[in-house]
Amino acid sequence: MSDLKPLSREAIPAALEKAERYRLLNEPAEAESICLDVLRTDPENQSALITLLLAVTDRFGKGYGVSDTQAKELLARVKGEYERAYYTGILAERRAKAKLAQGTPGSRHYAYDGFREAMNWFEKAEALRPAGNDDALLRWNTCARIIEKNRLVAREEENVEPPLE
Repeated sequence: MSDLKPLSREAIPAALEKAERYRLLNEPAEAESICLDVLRTDPENQSALITLLLAVTDRFGKGYGVSDTQAKELLARVKGEYERAYYTGILAERRAKAKLAQGTPGSRHYAYDGFREAMNWFEKAEALRPAGNDDALLRWNTCARIIEKNRLVAREEENVEPPLE
């Protein structure tokens, strides 16, 4: 592989705008590449970390083989309790949406579990949110509506009786 060309610090704001534009154009790989360039120059850049996290999770439902590992590593680098709780909820919500879209046996139950996990994280974020920021409430409501609209339910517990001797 060729040596990658470094991004100058002065170019970071414009690069992040481009990354966001690529995300909005449904081009997460391009956004991811830009964020990686920004992070090579400024490893703690929170905007780049969050945009990269969103770009990675954008790919969950696209049939790419994307694991949670990279997303979890990025989450660990996000500063702020509210931000970590909120974006952990986003991760769970996007994973649940991907499960729901699969339509395979059991996927609806996994989707339900994922949406409930996301809602728990959004409740944690709600308790930590800055004044005037209701993003976690909006996401919680979205998850609740998806569960209701799709009639998702928890998997029934199997009541297995121990064998009698």
